[in-house]
Amino acid sequence: MSIKNGAFVMPGDKLGIIEQYLLGKGTYEDNGEIKSSVLGNVQIDSKMRTITVKAKSSQPALLKLGDTVYGQITDIKTQRANVNIDCLTDSSRPLALPYMGAIHISQAKSGYLDKLTDAFRIGDIVKAKVVKITGDNVDLATVDEDCGVLKAMCTRCRDYMNTTQKENEVQCRTCKKKEKREVSINYVNS
Repeated sequence: MSIKNGAFVMPGDKLGIIEQYLLGKGTYEDNGEIKSSVLGNVQIDSKMRTITVKAKSSQPALLKLGDTVYGQITDIKTQRANVNIDCLTDSSRPLALPYMGAIHISQAKSGYLDKLTDAFRIGDIVKAKVVKITGDNVDLATVDEDCGVLKAMCTRCRDYMNTTQKENEVQCRTCKKKEKREVSINYVNS
């Protein structure tokens, strides 16, 4: 059987044998046979001897080192802030898995931070960079100036807060309470 470059295939379709090609994206090996794992078009690289299947529909996104993500602070401990990761910043594709991340106090800002509640509070929307992935554990950092809190809620009345003239300070629109945050340069004032 000889599959042609550009041929339309479905999951499970035989593409060749492992003696012919190296496995590429969208393929898997089954008892010496190379098969398609996605619905799409075959792409054969004769020079590199690889066969791939370019998916017809976008695949769910997987996190990798260096990605930037949006998330919401769900819990704060002495040394770590837990983040429910919602999506990648540069992709419209949904995440393949529900990811939970954590920001260690040393990764919250450049320089010394006395306590983590001076950088984040529960409910804050943040932008963070993926710095380490170990199994299900995702370590995040907000030391870059475009990372940090994008939207903060008042701990007293739960209304949204706006930035003030002071660095890393926000003030409630309703009750005027002022709080500290690790504010991103992309903070969204209401």
